[in-house]
Amino acid sequence: MALSTSILLVIALAPLVGCLLAGFLGKQIGRAGAHSVTILGLLISCGLSFYVLYQLVWGGAANYDQNLYTWFEIGKFNASVGFMVDRLTAMMMVVVTFVSLLVHVYTIGYMHDDPGYQRFFSYISLFTFSMLMLVMANNFLQLFFGWEAVGLVSYLLIGFWYKRPTAIFANLKAFLVNRVGDFGFLLGIAAVLTFLGTLDYATAFAAAPTLVGKTLAITQNVQWDAATVICVLLFIGAMGKSAQVPLHVWLPDSMEGPTPISALIHAATMVTAGIFMVARMSPLFELSQSALSFVMVIGATGALFTGLIGIVQNDIKRVIAYSTLSQLGYMTVALGVSAYAGAVFHLMTHAFFKALLFLGAGSVIIAMHHEQDMRYMGGLRKYMPITWITMWIGSLALVAIPFTSGFYSKDAIIEAVGESHRWGAAYAYFCVMAGAFVTATYTFRQMYLTFHGKERFTVVHDHGHGHHVEHMDDHGHHEQGIMHETPKESPWVVTLPLVLLAIPSLLVGFFTVKPMLFGGWFGSAIRVNGANDVLGEMGHEFHGALAMALHGFWSLPFGLVVLAFAITTYIYLFNTSVADKLKNALNPFYQMLNHKYWFDAVYYVLFARGGVKLGRLFWKAGDAAVIDGVMIDGTTAMTRRLASGMRRLQSGYLYQYAFAMIIGLILLLGGYWLFGPMLAAQ
Repeated sequence: MALSTSILLVIALAPLVGCLLAGFLGKQIGRAGAHSVTILGLLISCGLSFYVLYQLVWGGAANYDQNLYTWFEIGKFNASVGFMVDRLTAMMMVVVTFVSLLVHVYTIGYMHDDPGYQRFFSYISLFTFSMLMLVMANNFLQLFFGWEAVGLVSYLLIGFWYKRPTAIFANLKAFLVNRVGDFGFLLGIAAVLTFLGTLDYATAFAAAPTLVGKTLAITQNVQWDAATVICVLLFIGAMGKSAQVPLHVWLPDSMEGPTPISALIHAATMVTAGIFMVARMSPLFELSQSALSFVMVIGATGALFTGLIGIVQNDIKRVIAYSTLSQLGYMTVALGVSAYAGAVFHLMTHAFFKALLFLGAGSVIIAMHHEQDMRYMGGLRKYMPITWITMWIGSLALVAIPFTSGFYSKDAIIEAVGESHRWGAAYAYFCVMAGAFVTATYTFRQMYLTFHGKERFTVVHDHGHGHHVEHMDDHGHHEQGIMHETPKESPWVVTLPLVLLAIPSLLVGFFTVKPMLFGGWFGSAIRVNGANDVLGEMGHEFHGALAMALHGFWSLPFGLVVLAFAITTYIYLFNTSVADKLKNALNPFYQMLNHKYWFDAVYYVLFARGGVKLGRLFWKAGDAAVIDGVMIDGTTAMTRRLASGMRRLQSGYLYQYAFAMIIGLILLLGGYWLFGPMLAAQ
């Protein structure tokens, strides 16, 4: 049985139709019309994506790989629009459309009073279309189109509130940092075309073994392995899009966008595009041990060191943003040890519980009237029981408590790194193991500061002029703000997506761990050399999801989570002064984390300020001095001086003209006397 081309086209184009209707006819169809057409488009796309997944897994359908339209053809090279749909693609389609659908529903409540309501729905539908084109592509050029399109729409969404200077700064930063990664990505695609002679996935992967032994001349005396160069360049693209160190700096700042965007872009879709891309390119990456080690070390560094920053953050969304950076590091480590299925499995489970946490944070922000500082929250569980329970479910999945979906995917990655003998594996194993403690620390801290302990705000009636909120820290210092009512649970359009995301956050790992990790579920979509197959080795010890979870209670990562739970519980529920004492005692370490290892400062000095200084140098030395001073102003001045001199010769006096004629005649005769004989001899 073959998949229907028309169904695949509807899946990809339905969000685009909703985007166009909401964007161009927003005033005519109104707010209700805008969210109705976009949600309907996503509902159709999501339902058909589930149908495609069902057909591939249980319906006996064959993988789909067809070109639908030829864009251009030059000699033997052609650029086409086409789809490659196998189990890897189908799983991504389901995750993207399902999370996006829930974000659309959630947005009705979150953006209810925003004047850009229709524009927002248009943007997020366009983002979903771009992401679908990326994951469904069957060639590198279409992949690059989707890659750049999600970057463009993320720029529009991060800066959605364009009157905020911080939002404009954040979207420009995201755009520029991603261009750095995309430059490497484009070079990687060019290298694929150069060495393999095609942009088509299937043809390129079939020809991949021919790369063995080929080199690329970097200088006259330096030759690099072609496969390594291609894979490293492609991964640089993933470093930008999936926010890997050192191109990670854009993602925390992108929290300036509305919260639904944080969930859609930074949990389930855009940032995971790089992970999906590397998994899709497994036939190429398996040719280079050096490239895989590079991927692993970069991922391990991000998994631990960006997670540490989350411990000192006070903005509820930024804690989750740094958590996303850390979890993307885990996925990247899995790619680096050739556990591609483990990376994609964690991508799937992470999409559910991280989207849940972002949307839960948005629910809290709504209740607190857009207050995001956790130091001014506390005790919210009695006001927001649904948000509280669902966020705890997401948090337990994030810290990988056995039986939750996050446990199965994250624990498998840690074990896979332990099984690997690749260069850098020992460093990576330390990072992912220590990361388990770090993850639990910032997660439990966030939950306690937000929902537990005493209320660090008071609601006081202000003689009918609204309610007065007095923010108090643990030392009795006060900061003041205005809130119109006591915090309360969010409306159903906000809480329903939370509940629907909480279910897979709890259950999806238990039912999918065996086929996806150890059952060869992805088939030919992911290729691993036998010598690199760490998941295959782990499969010999796998005795089912139940046994894995029970064994997890005796594992070192779970012990580190329990230790972090005990420490954070004591500090944030019983003795909050310890936090300040630790901060003072470890002040240099705290300052380093608070300044995010000074990445932003260094980039600002080297690239932002350095770029401005370089621009001024070119302006003063090149534009002002050479172009204006010499070429334009200099030419004008010279012409003016020449004209002034010529004007003096045209005086109108007869004796001056006679004198000039005599001088000219003398010069002519002198010249003839000097050069005449010479010319006559020739």
